[in-house]
Order: sequence, then C-alpha cells, then structure tokens
Amino acid sequence: MGKLQSIDISAVVEEMASAGFGHLEESILQCSDCALREGATNPVIMKGSRNPRVLFIGEAPGRTEDMTGIPFSGRAGKKLDEMIGYMGLSAGDYAVINAVKCRPPNNRKPLKGEIELCRPFLMAQIKMLDPQVIILLGNTAEEAFCRSKKLEWGIPKVSGGISILKIYHPAAMIYQRSRIEEQKTLIDTNRYLWE
Repeated sequence: MGKLQSIDISAVVEEMASAGFGHLEESILQCSDCALREGATNPVIMKGSRNPRVLFIGEAPGRTEDMTGIPFSGRAGKKLDEMIGYMGLSAGDYAVINAVKCRPPNNRKPLKGEIELCRPFLMAQIKMLDPQVIILLGNTAEEAFCRSKKLEWGIPKVSGGISILKIYHPAAMIYQRSRIEEQKTLIDTNRYLWE
C-alpha cells in the first residue's frame, strides 16, 4: 500500500474495494507500513456480516483481540455484545471493525500517523460493507472516520446516504459505570436509524 499521510486516498480505497474481501484481508495481513505490525501477534480485520445494516467502528485491538484476531473479543467485547442485544440486532444485521488493525503497545491510543496509515483499509471496508448506519465507538473511531469533523454524542449526521452516530466505546461501560444509562439513552433516542 505504501506509506500514506493526509493525501487523497480515494483511488487506493477504490482499488482495494473493487478487488474483493479476500484481497483486502490479505493486504491487511501483509501490511508493514507502521511499527504497530512489528509488535502485533495478529492483525484484527472484522467480525460479523459482510452485508450489515449497522457497522460498528472501534479504536484498536486490545490484548485479547491481538491473540484471537477477532475484534471486541475481550472484556469490552462482552459490553458490546450486551449493547448489540439491547439494540435488538441479530447476527446478520451488523459488522464490527476497528480504526487501526494492529494492537498499539500497552493498549495505548493509536497515534495520528498510525490512524492515517490504516485509514485506507478502514475506508475500503466501509465501502465494501456498505452499511446504512455507522456507529463510531468513541473519539478515536470518530477521528479515523471524520478526521477534523467533530460529532456530538448521540446526534446522528447523514453523509453519502449513511447515518453516522457517535456513542461511547464499550470500555467506558467498564471503567465509568455511570455511562451505562447514558449509553442506553443514546441508543433509545436513535433506534429509528436501524429498526
């Protein structure tokens, strides 16, 4: 893929998306554009439907995800599963991906340059999955998807016919239990987007 900074990546995204899921997955597995790959056990690509109505975008793999190669397979994943159940989504309704595909050291937040280098993969996945709703799980997902745009928590925006919604990352439900009821309110207010 080559090292990409803040340049127009639309041609790269189009090429990856048109080559199909297998090619995109192989490209992610072979990527060595940043130092994150050196410390990662497994790049983490996605889980869920290849034809989702709702696409969840998280931050980056954690320790469990790095070991399994599956996004949201650790403690935050249990909270995400609970949230998906609360939303009334079935297995064929959603997919889950991360902004960055390899685990940052010590679970730190991905750096801006790492997010940028992984962005073509993210945007190709979005193009291929073609969801009706994108749910950004926290600020890093928002930064990766929107770059400089800031969304308000729980206030959807429409872009290219897709509803974009930012809610709390499931890890917030672990570390800030007060967020659980806030998250339910954000979900209840926006149910019309996916029901």
